[in-house]
Amino acid sequence: MSFSGDPSNADQDEQTGADDGLADNGVSDQSEPDTSWSSFVNTRLGSNTPRSRQASPVPSPGLGPTRFSRSDRFANSIYDSSSTSGLGSLWGRKQHLKAHQRAKKKVGRAWYGKKRVKGLAAVIGLLGFFLLFNWMMLLRLQDHGVDERERSSGNSSLASVSVSIRKEWRKFDKGKRPQKGNYGRMLALAAHALAEGQSKAAPKDLWQEPFIPASSWKPCADQRNWEPNEGKNGYILVTANGGMNQQRVAVCNAVVIARLLNATLVVPKFLYSSVWRDVSQFGDIYQEEHFINYLTPDIRIVKELPEELQSLDLNAIGSIVTDEDIGKEAKPSFYLKNILPILLKNGVVHFLGFGNRLAFDPIPFELQRLRCRCNFHALQFVSKIQETGALLLQRLHQNKGHSGLLDHYLVGSYAKEIEKENQNRTKKASRYLALHLRFEIDMVAHSLCEFGGGVEERQELEAYRETHFPALTLLSKTTKLPSPQFLRSEGFCPLTPEESVLMLAALGFNRKTRIFVAGSQIYGGRSRLTALTSLYPKLVTKENLLSPTELQPFMNFSSQLAALDFIGCTASDAFAMTDSGSQLSSLVSGYRIYFGGGKMPTIRPNKRRLANIFTKNSTIEWRIFEQRVRKAVRQTKHVHTRPKARSVYRYPRCKECMCRTD
Repeated sequence: MSFSGDPSNADQDEQTGADDGLADNGVSDQSEPDTSWSSFVNTRLGSNTPRSRQASPVPSPGLGPTRFSRSDRFANSIYDSSSTSGLGSLWGRKQHLKAHQRAKKKVGRAWYGKKRVKGLAAVIGLLGFFLLFNWMMLLRLQDHGVDERERSSGNSSLASVSVSIRKEWRKFDKGKRPQKGNYGRMLALAAHALAEGQSKAAPKDLWQEPFIPASSWKPCADQRNWEPNEGKNGYILVTANGGMNQQRVAVCNAVVIARLLNATLVVPKFLYSSVWRDVSQFGDIYQEEHFINYLTPDIRIVKELPEELQSLDLNAIGSIVTDEDIGKEAKPSFYLKNILPILLKNGVVHFLGFGNRLAFDPIPFELQRLRCRCNFHALQFVSKIQETGALLLQRLHQNKGHSGLLDHYLVGSYAKEIEKENQNRTKKASRYLALHLRFEIDMVAHSLCEFGGGVEERQELEAYRETHFPALTLLSKTTKLPSPQFLRSEGFCPLTPEESVLMLAALGFNRKTRIFVAGSQIYGGRSRLTALTSLYPKLVTKENLLSPTELQPFMNFSSQLAALDFIGCTASDAFAMTDSGSQLSSLVSGYRIYFGGGKMPTIRPNKRRLANIFTKNSTIEWRIFEQRVRKAVRQTKHVHTRPKARSVYRYPRCKECMCRTD
């Protein structure tokens, strides 16, 4: 590159200024100051040369007439015109010579000044180009910075963590990209921060709730203020759909409806689902006798219909009511107006495929309390689930010398076995974090979101929706649904395993944290758990902690396996959910509030805020990421009463379920 004010360089500087958006925005060059690097330098040096003149090239001598040549001709013409007289001509020659010299000096100074300015402009332009190039290279190298630090630090732990993550990504880069999103850079930064101990110290509230306001609420749904219901208006049959958690909600709603209609409830049955493929019935999961006896002061419950009603064709007499006949979260008035007449006429009503079909508001105080009483007190797992659940808790807590706060409510008398087993162990009990990854294929497909798997993923999920969610598929063909990008930006998509591990690392959970993951049937298989297992080597599932022999009685019974996950999550020292809309997360967090005494924290992600943070993953620095994630999660940990129309199972802090002590 030349420093002599070459015209090609001057033109290049002009074009660069325009390309960078620094030009005149359509204003004439004569009236608008130059905003290029050259103009900036000239301004700093005190030059006020207009842009149009400054930009004029200074040709080299071999490129035609110059301003020098024009000045020489002018001086020579004066000299020649005065050369014909004597003394006057001599004097004239002297005067002409002086004029010629002055003109030459003047033009020379002008040329030198112009050349100097152009030279300095070129130097500054070169420096600017160098800085720009350096900046671009730093951006290019940013993703590889962690690798360089790994090589220089010599930390084998860091190297193994980061390399294991990167190898997984490179493995798939050769072909189609897996359903992993684009968080390779952030995962490498998280691995470095955790391995080097550079992550900020874990906030104190990770393992505790805001104790004073949280502990001021005490369970009181077991208190009754009415006479038993005789159930004389007829019998209610309920066949609940969904998985274990949806069925639990349906059972509680059925109990309330039976009381509302003064009906006798037959022990609920569970509908076989092509999704869950589980033939388990109520008595395979919950203690029937306890359920019946505990709710006897509220409603009448029997195990079977009377013989005279068992032979009735309920469909023919119009006694079968499906979810299509009942609006979602219908008010009590709907049942009194539409269901009670059928019950009085036929003596029986069968709610087929019953689910979330009773509103949370408005509803009478005692009916709402009955709903809480059923969920938190009447539904206890059968002995085989409690016994295996106790083994699970014993191994999760490791050397725990006493049962946890919620163990008694979850595993009953088997909690004492945990205490007896560990009473001679002197090691300190280990805390564990439970993480519910709601990333099964049904959730992923129903969300209508995309998770980085491209065309193949979209085709797979669409095929799943056509089979299992035909109504959703039909809706997508007849209605313009929100785009996956919009759904994600609004926080409607479940967190991926990669996003979940980034959230945990940013919150301050270190590599030694023991993490129990519920829901092991992750969409995408084991490869989707790579990030979690690499950053948190102490990650376990019920399949890791229980032997094949201990798990054998539950195999092929997804609802019973879900009950073990429920126990492991609910008893944990801290619980983190990835999708606040899932029934398991809702029920677990509510159970922890109800029985936890303000000592059982739950981490709820603000998915809308996190989505905004994750979009910056290609540029954001780890410390900034930590700050923003902690702020987003901290905002969800406030202690407040149940919002209107929201679930009492998730938000039991309301006068119907819990009582204030202050």
